[in-house]
Amino acid sequence: MAGADLTEFTASELAALIRERQVSPVEVTSHFLERIAKYDGELRAFITTVPEQAMAEAHRAEAAVIAGEELGPLHGVPFGVKDLNATKGIRTTFGSLLFGDNVPKNDDIVTERIRASGAIIVGKTNTPDFGWKGTTESTIAGPCFNPWDTTRTSGGSSGGSGAALAARLVPLCNGGDAGGSIRIPASFCGVYGIKPGAGRVPGDYTANATWGGLSQNGPMSTNVRDSALLLDILAGPDPRDPRSLGQPGTDYLAAIEAPSVDGLRIAWGGAMDDQPTDPQVLALAQAGAEAFTELGATVEEDMPAITTDDAIWAFVTFMLTDLCITLGPAIEGGQGDFLPSMLLKWLTDAKAWPASRYAEALHMREWHRHWFDELFERYDVLALPTMAVPAFPVDRNPKAIAGRDVHPSWGFTPFCLHANLTGRPAASIPCGFTAEGLPVGLMLVGRMGEESTLLRASAAFEAAHPWADHRPPEFI
Repeated sequence: MAGADLTEFTASELAALIRERQVSPVEVTSHFLERIAKYDGELRAFITTVPEQAMAEAHRAEAAVIAGEELGPLHGVPFGVKDLNATKGIRTTFGSLLFGDNVPKNDDIVTERIRASGAIIVGKTNTPDFGWKGTTESTIAGPCFNPWDTTRTSGGSSGGSGAALAARLVPLCNGGDAGGSIRIPASFCGVYGIKPGAGRVPGDYTANATWGGLSQNGPMSTNVRDSALLLDILAGPDPRDPRSLGQPGTDYLAAIEAPSVDGLRIAWGGAMDDQPTDPQVLALAQAGAEAFTELGATVEEDMPAITTDDAIWAFVTFMLTDLCITLGPAIEGGQGDFLPSMLLKWLTDAKAWPASRYAEALHMREWHRHWFDELFERYDVLALPTMAVPAFPVDRNPKAIAGRDVHPSWGFTPFCLHANLTGRPAASIPCGFTAEGLPVGLMLVGRMGEESTLLRASAAFEAAHPWADHRPPEFI
């Protein structure tokens, strides 16, 4: 396709063009590698890139097209894999200096499925050490910057994926989400992301640490269709993960064809239990939620009878207990200084917690699920602001929001973790921009097992209020 700007095409469109021999995998991969080389020094969206390996795979992919071989749904499409996912033959650091030379001998389950789809891995996207927080500053690569304002954070822990998509360094990425790590960068970077429900996408269950079953891998993309396609690829049971749902997933691409929200019952949760929220963010998210009424849905103000402070307490208990299991041997072996200082302090404190704290957190989590179940007896979807604020300057987490003091580690993201604690699917949709030109996300939380409902609602919103053509001007 001489003269075409391949950056303008979605991953789904590029895959179709490759199948139709309108463009070659070599041309596509070369194009995006050139964008990475041009722009990533400013963004640090990638920890590791593998241009030679990617081009070798692109040539093999081109040969397969010419030979008329059966092609996967993402055949020849460049892909960014989060650096918490093991990749055979590609350095996997988990964002940490502790694993700076780690080259796995095997892919994890998510990477296996990405490769089987025919996608070409061009690199590993930036993440904070072991995904420990909601912004992306890793000890191995430094901070990842936001393409909309390169003094600001891209969010985390899938911040590299969010920044890479917003700047069109790759057409498609995965993320992982234990407390908002897909949705936080999706909101801050103005892209789409969906955290599947618990067990929908299988993962590694060989280690003892599992973040209390909170984490799910899922798609991040510039549009809803690409996320539906990637979820079709990633979802489905695997015998190596006893938590994975036994039934095959829905056809998610089919779910977004001619999307309609007629009759959908949506609860607008506002600031939940009066969580401090930036007025611009709240207004944009509310306008996004109310826009569904124009599409045929019913929107009412309502929220589950939860206490966010208790939810954060339980979440932190699960998170730090599991990280103690993962990182305890390194700390005991004298390698604690390789970790971020705040994380090391938290882990040192958590090691002294009594077992009763974990038991209390499990008890609290079951009540949390119950209160969400009660709400979803009345509604199909809960709509919330994805975040309490737009993206903020790197290393300057807000200590106050809307004139009220907040905890700098949790105050900016009080809404996302509820879907993790309850195991529900949740998506972040770009719903507008602040006066400063920063993206804002609207979060949709769904019933258990109803990722297709969220994708369908997201696609209906996207059709009425498209966002993909609005790109960071410095990276066009």
